Amino acid sequence: MFKRILIANRGEIALRIIRTCRDMGIESVLVYSDIDKDSLAVALADKAICIGSASPNESYLDKKKIITAAILTNSEAIHPGYGFLAENSEFAAMVQKNNLIFIGADAKVIKSMGDKILARSIMEKAHVPVIPGSDEIRDIDSLKLYAREIGYPVLLKASQGGGGKGMRIVNEESDLERSFLDAKKEAKNAFGDDTIYIEKYIINAKHIEVQILADKFGNVIHLGERDCSIQKNNQKLIEEAPASTLSLKMQKNMRQVALEATKSVGYVGAGTFEFLVTEDAFYFIEMNVRIQVEHPVTEMITGVDIVKEQIRIAYGLNLSINNDNLNFSGHAIECRINAQNVKQNFFPSVGKINDCYFPQGPNVRVDSGISRDSEILPYYDSMIAKIIVHGATRLEAIKRMRRALVELVIDGIETTSDLDYLILHHPVFVLGKYNTKFLDCYLDEMIEVL
Repeated sequence: MFKRILIANRGEIALRIIRTCRDMGIESVLVYSDIDKDSLAVALADKAICIGSASPNESYLDKKKIITAAILTNSEAIHPGYGFLAENSEFAAMVQKNNLIFIGADAKVIKSMGDKILARSIMEKAHVPVIPGSDEIRDIDSLKLYAREIGYPVLLKASQGGGGKGMRIVNEESDLERSFLDAKKEAKNAFGDDTIYIEKYIINAKHIEVQILADKFGNVIHLGERDCSIQKNNQKLIEEAPASTLSLKMQKNMRQVALEATKSVGYVGAGTFEFLVTEDAFYFIEMNVRIQVEHPVTEMITGVDIVKEQIRIAYGLNLSINNDNLNFSGHAIECRINAQNVKQNFFPSVGKINDCYFPQGPNVRVDSGISRDSEILPYYDSMIAKIIVHGATRLEAIKRMRRALVELVIDGIETTSDLDYLILHHPVFVLGKYNTKFLDCYLDEMIEVL
């Protein structure tokens, strides 16, 4: 097994990887920005190296500095976590060229799946159902033609996009040109590429994803589904596993499609297929070629340490499990705690945390890198903690999460925890009948209560 792994990330995911490395007897090396010098991840890593200033471009996105740090510390592999360089094909290739192992997908697969237009084409060839749509849109006339052909509403998407950037919902032709130009501008600023394509906008759908693991010997398994439909601005807020409203037929078909598609692209590692699901059909959205924020709910119902499996796969070992000996147990829910002001359209909240207490008790897990006196700054993602609970049933998990959120204390900044609490009491959520438009429909009434 690896003796030493460098972790190219920060916050809760860096801690998550550090802890699994320690469980496996692997030394962890953490790179960090100067502003993170007092973080819990820095304190718990076996070795930590400051590689630059708070700006991500000067630290967590600086490929050469990270690889140099790995070489100088005799690290054998680099784990990118999620975000930052986790889906950067150039970085993955650089890691390999420097005789290091990238704990993630192959650079060529990352590149092909990162291009949403190319990924659509690959999935179509693999007989995966995709949303009706186009290739690259180059001019307004072509855009109008495609929109009329597939019918309104339509969704404009950035080919290199993610996190809702470069994405616009258009309900009528009079808004099409302006939305197209806005999406191109945002995509260019965010990704350096303004390529836009168009898809049919699927109304009242659920966002369901299938977690897969694949080793270098052709073994591919699924770890079930997650329901990630509670979203704001295409950013997930609450996730749960299993996706309890799926029919057994739909569940079986989605799992089989994900497994076959994984094999067809020669994928190795941990990955996720994301689908939009209606009552009678499902459509491929994208494949995430990394570990995801919401992976703990899958771990809670399967008992599988996904990070451990990632490391084993990267080292060249067989999967330690298969779908014949994998057991699903109970129900899990995850609430993301974001440093945001819900009443001000989820505007980031920054400042010092004066007091902090995380919930405890049976079947409660907290993944976070913050504590009392932590400083929340505007340089990084606003998610500061994840609370995950497990219950024998979905209702038990809901009640346990309500209790956990009551115990949570984060004083000094605004967070989304109160909104999470209200969602968990909303009858539409409790019945499991929600979809991706849930907050569009009910956010205003919940804000009145806050």
